[in-house]
This record gives sequence, C-alpha cells and structure tokens, in this order.
Amino acid sequence: MIERVLPMDRYGRLLRDVMFPAWERLRGRPLELDRYLAETEWQSPEQLEAIQAGLLRRLVRHAYTHTPYYKRVMDAAGIGPEDIRSAADIAKLPMLDREVARATAQERTSDAPPFATVKKATGGSTGQPMELAYNDESQNWRVAIKNRGYRWAGYQMGVRSLHYWGMGAVAPKSVLHKWKADFDHFAKRELYVDCTPRGDDALAGVVTAIRDFRPEVILTYAQAGAALARYVTRMGARDWGTIPVIVGAERLWPHDREAMSAAFGPEIFETYGCREVMLIGSECAAHDGLHTSVENLIVELVVREPGGAVRIARPGEVGEVAVTDLHNLANPFIRYLLGDLATQREPARCSCGRWHPRIGPIEGRVTETMRDGNGNPVSGLVFNILFVPLAPFARQFQAVQHLDGSITLRVVLMEPGPIPPALTAHKDSFCAKYLPGVKVTIQAVDDIPPTKAGKRQVVVVERPPT
Repeated sequence: MIERVLPMDRYGRLLRDVMFPAWERLRGRPLELDRYLAETEWQSPEQLEAIQAGLLRRLVRHAYTHTPYYKRVMDAAGIGPEDIRSAADIAKLPMLDREVARATAQERTSDAPPFATVKKATGGSTGQPMELAYNDESQNWRVAIKNRGYRWAGYQMGVRSLHYWGMGAVAPKSVLHKWKADFDHFAKRELYVDCTPRGDDALAGVVTAIRDFRPEVILTYAQAGAALARYVTRMGARDWGTIPVIVGAERLWPHDREAMSAAFGPEIFETYGCREVMLIGSECAAHDGLHTSVENLIVELVVREPGGAVRIARPGEVGEVAVTDLHNLANPFIRYLLGDLATQREPARCSCGRWHPRIGPIEGRVTETMRDGNGNPVSGLVFNILFVPLAPFARQFQAVQHLDGSITLRVVLMEPGPIPPALTAHKDSFCAKYLPGVKVTIQAVDDIPPTKAGKRQVVVVERPPT
C-alpha cells in the first residue's frame, strides 16, 4: 500500500526541512520521536508488544510509588508493580471511570519528577469538564503521534492546510497572542475557518476560501465537513480536484463520508482522539479501520458483563474504549474509560503492511444509548440508517430522547415549508422497526446549535439532574 505524498514547492520544502525543525528544536521538542515512529510503524507484533510492555512496567512502578491513588487501589486489589509484566497484565488493574478520575485528580498527581508542565481542561461535552495535567514527555509524544497519523493522509508541514474547526474553543488570550497565532498560521500555510456558523452564507464563504487559498489538505470536524460537502454538491460548487480530508472530533457516519467523497474526492481519513490523551487512532490509505497509537497508549475495548465482570471485546463486538497513557507520569491515566464505544477488529496485518492493532468504526458514546418502549437499549448509531433517505429533505438532523422516553427528531429542511409526507412516512416505518413503543415527532427548526466547542450532536439523550 503506497501512502499519498503531496507535491511541495520550494517554500514548502524550506519550511518542512529547515524552518520548522529549527523552530521545534528551539522549543525543545525532540524531532527524533518523528523518525522513531517512522520506523516502529513497520515493526512486528512482538516488537510492538515489547515496546508497550516496557513502558507499562515503568508507568505502573512510578504510579504505585509516587501517587497515593494507585498505591491504594493496587494494595486493595493485592497487586504489586512486579505483577505487571506485559500489556495483557493490565487487565489485573482496576478501571478508571470519569467520575473517579475527576474526584482523584490530586491523588493521581505524582510527588516526584517528572512534574506536570501542561495543564488544561476537557471540553465538557458530557456536561462535566475535567482538569488535565501531563509532563513534557507526554506532550512530545502526543505531537509526534499526531504528526505520524496526519502523514498517513499526506499532510505534513509545508503543504497548504485549511482547518475547518471550532474556533470558539481556542480563543486567543490577548491581542498579542492573536497576532502571534496569525503569524504562526501564515508561516505554516494554515488557514483557520470557524466551523460553528453553517448557514448558506457561511458555507459559501468557506467555498470562496477553498478557491482562494487552494488547500492541499482539509482538516475538519466530521459534522462540519459533511455540512460543507453537502452544500458544495447541492450548489454544484466543486471546481477543484481531489483534496484529502482529515476528519476528527466527532463520529464519522458512513453517509457523511460519502458526502465528503463526492465534494472533495475519495481520500477521506478518519481520526479518533480525546483531549485527555489526544490521538488514539488514525486511518491509513487502506481505509479499513483505525490503527491505534501503540507506542503512546494501550487501547482496550471492554465489555461489562451482567455480574459486574469486565472482559475484552471479541472481534466484531462493540466495547467501551479504555486508554492507558504510557508517557504521562505526572498524572497517570490507567485503564481510563472515555465513555466511547467502538468495534473490536481481528488482530491481523493491515493491507497497508502495518501491524498496529485496528479498531472501528467508532460507534459513538455510551451516553447516546436510547431506550425503546420496553426499556431495551438501542444504539444511537441506528440514526445512521434513518438519515440516508432523509437526505433529499433535510440538511441536518438531531434526535433527542426526553426523560419521558419520547423522541423529538429535529430537522433543518432543505426548503422552508411544511414537513414532507415522505419524511413522516419514513420516520414512522423506521421507528416501528428500531424504536417500537416510542412516540417520535418531527420538529422543523432553522438551525441545530453546536456545543461550545463547535460540535453538533446527532443523538442527545436527556438525563435526570444529579
């Protein structure tokens, strides 16, 4: 499998080979990590497992010795650092859910170097933001892993990149910071466009930006990229060739991938990550699942049994995503449950030639699980099935299950006016099959507001106040 390499002009090569490396070294980031990851991506399963095992042993020893939380929970479980020898042994350690992680942030903070140098908070998409901290080593690995994942899509420093992103979440602290950021983006050939407004006027502005800036790669939120793609196709606005698109921050539904392929070409690359550990998985040119970042993380998909036991998901089975950050010694996250669901893949070599384990598709969040009229769980993923026939009638949609079990299907109609009978008929047949016993009503709206981070939730399940 040959990875795409984008052509580069003289300035791009100068930026990639001279200016950017010099700047990164001045900042103290070891560029050797990029070269190391370019080698390990072709290593055997045994070599990759050895890398994880060594890093895991170091992490567990440090966490047990220098954090009150992990010493307490490991002692309570009768486990010592010497009991953890391989990545498989991580199953002996307890899971860490979000509530416990938030409540034990101080207890999980190391009392010995390396200390935290980066502190931030999650976006709070679940309504409960969490403070994060990690050391320089972890930060450097996060950057290197992201660089490699993006490189698989053809993106590297020096190419023109359009970032169709949620700008509100990263507002500059001052005018000076804004000037610095603007210059940084200009020098790196990065154009940032706010994806939050998605009316026709805003989307027309993005099309103009694409024509003027001529990006060689686009990085976008999944729902934002899909909305833009549908506008491009609806208006017949495409007058460019293939532009690779790197998608992140939200679930990539199959029909959204199809829409983006029609607008930008077939090279759509999904990525999966979170603010706690950054890039977890990246799609290669084979477009067959997401390779996990094994040199930086241990990624598990776990299933909770009715009796409370936890096991690893079988191939083809959906499990909850748990991650262990192998390089964050300052504030360890071990077997941290993200609240996301993903499908387990067979442990096999990808047609691209890499042995890095694959997961996917990403099935959404645990909190998006709905209930039918009998109280049975129904994955929010079923609305992927619903939307495809809705595409001629609606630009966007959102399903909201209320506390009484009823569902409101909010739709932004393609044309103002009454709800088309065909839309109602399809809704009725869909709900009878997938959500029996649930009252579902359609509500036409002018817009579906995004979260503060610029994301649009396709499925919302209301929860009682806690």
